Amino acid sequence: MADKNRQRKVLAVLAGGVVLGVGAAVTLAAWSDSEFATGIFTSGTFNLQGSTAGDVDASYTDHNVDDGDAAATLAFELPADLVGDLSPGDSVYSGFWVRLAPGTTSAATLVAEGTTADPAATSNSDQLSYAVYALAPDATCDATTATGTTVATGATLDAQTAVSPVALATGADAATAGPAVQLCFAVTAGADLEQGLTTTATWQFTATSTD
Repeated sequence: MADKNRQRKVLAVLAGGVVLGVGAAVTLAAWSDSEFATGIFTSGTFNLQGSTAGDVDASYTDHNVDDGDAAATLAFELPADLVGDLSPGDSVYSGFWVRLAPGTTSAATLVAEGTTADPAATSNSDQLSYAVYALAPDATCDATTATGTTVATGATLDAQTAVSPVALATGADAATAGPAVQLCFAVTAGADLEQGLTTTATWQFTATSTD
């Protein structure tokens, strides 16, 4: 009889241990905590402007035909010793000023992207060659200054070769435009220039931020 009582006590203790074990597992607490971080990113501004007015400090505006603007009309002039309209062998010159607009936050590289011109069948686009030079903003664009490294050249008005990039800097502060660069266009008539034709060509220049 004593052995049976002892066995009951052992079983009772074991059963109590099982109950205590289950109770401890149920009452364990799990703690967790989280941290969150938000980044705020503000983009800069970027805008290329052009002017044909010959004033390096004013008359700049946008001429992006992709955005619906009109292209700038270059004022080509015959040299003073030539009279009348363009003839075979003549060269004409015109300046176009570009700069980064006030508020632009990144310097840029300007590259000539290419040209479009009237069809050769109805114009002199295949009889007019060109070269574009980068000059100081206050220089005179003429035969004496249109020399040296070219920004772009073309044997015809619808072709482009020898592209060289031009560096553009930002202004000293947000309210100041970057320093202007003058692009000097020199267009020369070929020996087979046809009489009485009007030819239109458009050059595209693209500035890409470098910062």
